[in-house]
Amino acid sequence: MDLYEAMASHWAVFLLLLTRVSGIFIIAPFFGSMNIPMIFRAGAAFAMTIVLFPVVDGLGVVQAPAGLLAFFVSVLAELFIGWLIGFVAYISFSAIYMAGKIMDMQVGFAIVNVMDPTSGQQIPLIGSFLYNLGVIVFLAVNGHHMLIAALVESFRSVPLLSMEPSQTLPLIIAKFTAGIFLTGMKIAMPVTFAILLTNVGLGILARTMPQLNIFVVGLPLQIVVGISILSMLLPFYVLFLDVLFNEMYGNIRIALQALQP
Repeated sequence: MDLYEAMASHWAVFLLLLTRVSGIFIIAPFFGSMNIPMIFRAGAAFAMTIVLFPVVDGLGVVQAPAGLLAFFVSVLAELFIGWLIGFVAYISFSAIYMAGKIMDMQVGFAIVNVMDPTSGQQIPLIGSFLYNLGVIVFLAVNGHHMLIAALVESFRSVPLLSMEPSQTLPLIIAKFTAGIFLTGMKIAMPVTFAILLTNVGLGILARTMPQLNIFVVGLPLQIVVGISILSMLLPFYVLFLDVLFNEMYGNIRIALQALQP
């Protein structure tokens, strides 16, 4: 039996597999980028499904739901699993956005936004730089391969048509989402603390030299201090990304465990 005959006789497995694979192309970093045309993302999902089909089909026989409504519900469930994997990965990059927004507010770039082609939204200036650097590091360390590996592993931990969400799943998602703010503050803390010390020094200078226009001096000084601290922190930021990506893979595993039957 060739691949086409296997697909024809197991059409339910193929369609459900395609649905789960398509989930990560909705929101996952790099895979779900808006600057990638939809036809290419759909083609990549279809090609990935063809490659994974013999592996997933060999894991066991899947009985397709009898009714159309039941099959539609199963499709939504499989789409949710793929979306959840991409969402957990997207949370890590949202923390980078948050850190960039905090840095921009402290440095003085709060009113400066740039258009991000990957999301189609306006994002902070420093946030755009940190995000693009994060994507480069993500691809350099083969993070996209690990994301595909997590998708393949999901078919073993949560087989097709066997998702049973636990009551802790909403709490897990809420915990991951709350981690955006905590991680963002960790990344932005050095720049925030440096700007705080700068403002304290400017306040003391304003009291000792009242004739000095502190607003004219303060804004350029904050920009210089912020950019200087950020430049010195870039090597440590790359190391922090490695920790962040490892945490991301662990969170994906935790999320999949909450869906196991």
